[in-house]
Amino acid sequence: MEVIFSEKANTQFTNCAINDKKRYNKIIVLIESIINEPFEGIGKPEPLKGNLSGFWSRRINRECRLVYSVANDAIYIVQCKYHY
Repeated sequence: MEVIFSEKANTQFTNCAINDKKRYNKIIVLIESIINEPFEGIGKPEPLKGNLSGFWSRRINRECRLVYSVANDAIYIVQCKYHY
């Protein structure tokens, strides 16, 4: 499965790689879990509602969420910092 980052998510992910290795490593683990089981697994996956209907969220830590969707054999990451 291909993993595609939005521009915003890519910037957040890159900043994590430089400034917050713990969060960066957790994001990697969550993405691996999404590849294996997109809607189950670690990080308490939950479908989002309202404006973000069709997207899912997983907990990175107490304050940050990984927001993504899955379509056409690809995972689209739209956010990996803060809440939605």
